[in-house]
Amino acid sequence: MHLKITESRSPFIPVLLIAPFFLWGTAMVAMKGVIPHTTPFFMAGVRLVPAGVLVVVAGALMGRPQPKGWAAWLWIALFGLIDGTLFQGFLAQGLMRTGAGLGSVMIDSQPLAVALLALWLFGETIGLWGWLGLGIGVLGISLLGLPEAWIGSAGDWLMTAIAHGQWTISSDRSISDLFLSLFDNGQWLMLLAALSMAVGTVMVRYVCRHADPVTATGWHMILGGLPLFALSNQLESAQWVDLTTANWMALAYSTIFGSAIAYGLFFYFASSGSLTSLSSLTFLTPVFALLFGNLFLSEVLSQVQWFGVCLTLVSIYLINQREVLSQRFKRLTFYGVSPDQEDEIQNRSVILQSPLEISEITIGSLPIVESESE
Repeated sequence: MHLKITESRSPFIPVLLIAPFFLWGTAMVAMKGVIPHTTPFFMAGVRLVPAGVLVVVAGALMGRPQPKGWAAWLWIALFGLIDGTLFQGFLAQGLMRTGAGLGSVMIDSQPLAVALLALWLFGETIGLWGWLGLGIGVLGISLLGLPEAWIGSAGDWLMTAIAHGQWTISSDRSISDLFLSLFDNGQWLMLLAALSMAVGTVMVRYVCRHADPVTATGWHMILGGLPLFALSNQLESAQWVDLTTANWMALAYSTIFGSAIAYGLFFYFASSGSLTSLSSLTFLTPVFALLFGNLFLSEVLSQVQWFGVCLTLVSIYLINQREVLSQRFKRLTFYGVSPDQEDEIQNRSVILQSPLEISEITIGSLPIVESESE
């Protein structure tokens, strides 16, 4: 199954494909008010274990088979360690140490890693249009999340470098100091979270060879969340003392919708669809986060951010339609026929109804006439 919305027969499939990223984006908005009042490992555990229980119960009610055999449980445990413990642990710790903008850019750039892993492990075709879409997507989420002062400084540096040919960074700090400062601010943790999610996304193919994708998703959340609660018990204190009723409601929304439903849908599609195409929809997460932040938290989007939204949508189109675009480009290159001319040719073509009828099939500008046999 290739992830192409236009090929789906059910009208609900496009909505279900976009739903995980919509739910993740809105969950980010809901969690903004919770982060200052709780601890990272406890918050990560709450997002995983109860959600995993819900998914397992839902799978049982749907008649989904439970994992059987040591191979199934081994893959689920490894899946839970990487996509559950490591991803949510790095993410929660990173959110405590980094700004939401730069952190979201790093975590949502994981489609690049997924594309490389899918190319290497499964031979998924990316092509020119796919790589172009991935690049535009990273640029789009950078415009969405990075401070405009950074973007302006980077633009000025690039223009100066092109004009004078001086590709050096003017700074009193060394490159190693700059990298260390990023790690201290949490960007390194966000990068590790992005890589953990990328590896987990690819792993689901192997997991589903031994277990049902829905029940495997639920159990990996439970097994991955338990170590986070253990770490919280040993390293943190007063995890829920300062949480208000509104904070608990936000946690409940993030657990039920942002984890149980979102992860269930995401890994269900990842078990059989194109990983590159599905992962590219991750670029929508910061778009939804910013739009709903504007709606509920009165966060105003700048012109640069709106331009980033447009680039993000263009990137998703290029990635998901890369095969169609590649075919049309080849026809245009080799035959000199544009897409509009191709459609016109198809409309003017006459299907041969009977071997005794006279039919005319127009190819380009040369008519081929087939006369009635005597």
